[in-house]
Amino acid sequence: MSKQHVPIKKNDEIDVIFEDLTHDGKGVAKVDGYPLFVENALPGEKAKIRVTKLNKGYGFGQMIELDEKSEFRITPACPIFAECGGCQLQHISYEGQLKAKEKQVRDVLERIGKLENVIVHPVLGMENPWHYRNKAQVPIGEREGGLVGGFYKQRSHEIVDMEACLIQQEENDDVLQKVKAICGDLGIRAYNEKTHKGTLRHIMVRSGKVTGEMMVVLITRTPDIPNRKKLVERIVNEVPGLKSVVQNVNTKRTNVIFGKQTNVLWGEEFIYDYIGDVKFAISARSFYQVNPEQTKVLYDKALEYAGLGGEETVIDAYCGIGTISLFLAQRAKKVYGVEIVPEAIEDARRNAELNDITNVEFEVGEAEKVIPRWYEQGVKADVLVVDPPRKGCDETLLQTITDMKPEKVVYVSCNPATLARDLRVLEDGGYETVQVQPVDMFPQSVHVEAVALLQRETI
Repeated sequence: MSKQHVPIKKNDEIDVIFEDLTHDGKGVAKVDGYPLFVENALPGEKAKIRVTKLNKGYGFGQMIELDEKSEFRITPACPIFAECGGCQLQHISYEGQLKAKEKQVRDVLERIGKLENVIVHPVLGMENPWHYRNKAQVPIGEREGGLVGGFYKQRSHEIVDMEACLIQQEENDDVLQKVKAICGDLGIRAYNEKTHKGTLRHIMVRSGKVTGEMMVVLITRTPDIPNRKKLVERIVNEVPGLKSVVQNVNTKRTNVIFGKQTNVLWGEEFIYDYIGDVKFAISARSFYQVNPEQTKVLYDKALEYAGLGGEETVIDAYCGIGTISLFLAQRAKKVYGVEIVPEAIEDARRNAELNDITNVEFEVGEAEKVIPRWYEQGVKADVLVVDPPRKGCDETLLQTITDMKPEKVVYVSCNPATLARDLRVLEDGGYETVQVQPVDMFPQSVHVEAVALLQRETI
């Protein structure tokens, strides 16, 4: 659509009806086919908006007056919902959120994947969609001489101070507040990203949902922490259930949270938790799912789709710390896992040992290089599981899958758009998408995970 065909002008005030939600939670209205995206608007609502920005193919608006509300609109429970941006859907009832996420998955499968007859099941949600995150990490700043800790305001680096986050485990919030107060009492200065001075950059709290074990991580600019001995003593005395106090040193001018150096200041290097019957060791920097309750729901579905009877060879591409691999290994003859991050593979091997699981083998490397080599060495997968990052599977890996011809592919996805794109490639390579099960891993946010089952087409 060229500029002269845009049917509205900037600062126009117009009445619209919203038809849909974008992948990041904005309402979508159309004027003569031209889409406008508006914050805090829901499908079915009528509103007066002001046009704020126009691009070639779409524009943005701001709500002036809401004339007709959606049946799913509610008042957000969080007092800093509008400022924080961490939860995008708190103004929608949970029933409405699940319906919106199911629609999102259906729409991208049809639009991007050209998959119109695939069974998409209703989203598997949570009984209690609050206080589910087992890891809390907040940037630390200073205001009027005191420490503040919270989340960055939308599209800024201004910290919104908060006492509690409604999607984090309450115990973690309490510990964050205690540690922040102790650091303030002891005169530990917050890091200033403009001047690159100060000590304390972030505070992180990790906890085991099943075990209750807890770790406090202090991310600092310098190896030395003022009053370190007193700081550690007070944290240990004031935090019940604490197993570990860890320091991570990040000396660089960067937005990346962690640096390379990690020191245990007190207690253990790991805390432990369970997903189902599988035990996991969690260090300060381990990747571990932040919603273990829904992770079990997701992986149980992946296991169901794999349909293992005990004699199968399974390959787990993008295996991470071995979470899915170890679930699969309980039902398979042999599981091979590959992951590009060396530390994750170290964790995967440790977790296999921790659970006395011996029928798994892990290797560091790019899946698209390692799996073809395994194939050449005679490893023939009956089932291949992929759980890629948001960007989806590498093209070479998709080609490898179609060359290897495993009977089943189980695709675990954290991004419906790249899932749809990759399913199309696999369909063109001889697979049929049988069914897709969305799972709500992150209630109150726009994110939705899904598990897809593909089978080789029989001629």
